[in-house]
Amino acid sequence: MGWREAEAPPSETESIVWSEDAGRFQMPDDEAFLEYRVPSLAVMDMVHTYVPRSKRGQGLAARLCDAAFAHARGRGMRVVPTCSYISVRGPDPLSSSAALPTGSSPASRARFYCPSDSSRRIDE
Repeated sequence: MGWREAEAPPSETESIVWSEDAGRFQMPDDEAFLEYRVPSLAVMDMVHTYVPRSKRGQGLAARLCDAAFAHARGRGMRVVPTCSYISVRGPDPLSSSAALPTGSSPASRARFYCPSDSSRRIDE
């Protein structure tokens, strides 16, 4: 599988890379990233975003989030926003993926049961 360019808003300097094998979207330098899990073909659980202090305030987390939502939307996937940043931010309100995130409260995101295997649980 490997690396692929992700659908993301155009950047002046960098593009976002989709690393399918690693389950993450990342900047080319690998320092800022968004990690996800795919517990079923129809669900993307966005579990973690990270931007190093030296790169904060540049909108990188938002760009990673937008790329991940565009990816999920393009594949008809439902998004579970386990990551606290993503659950608060959500997708770009102008994008058509705005209705994708589920679990608007921490209690509803605390456990996600995979529809294909009810014994498999991903805890927050």
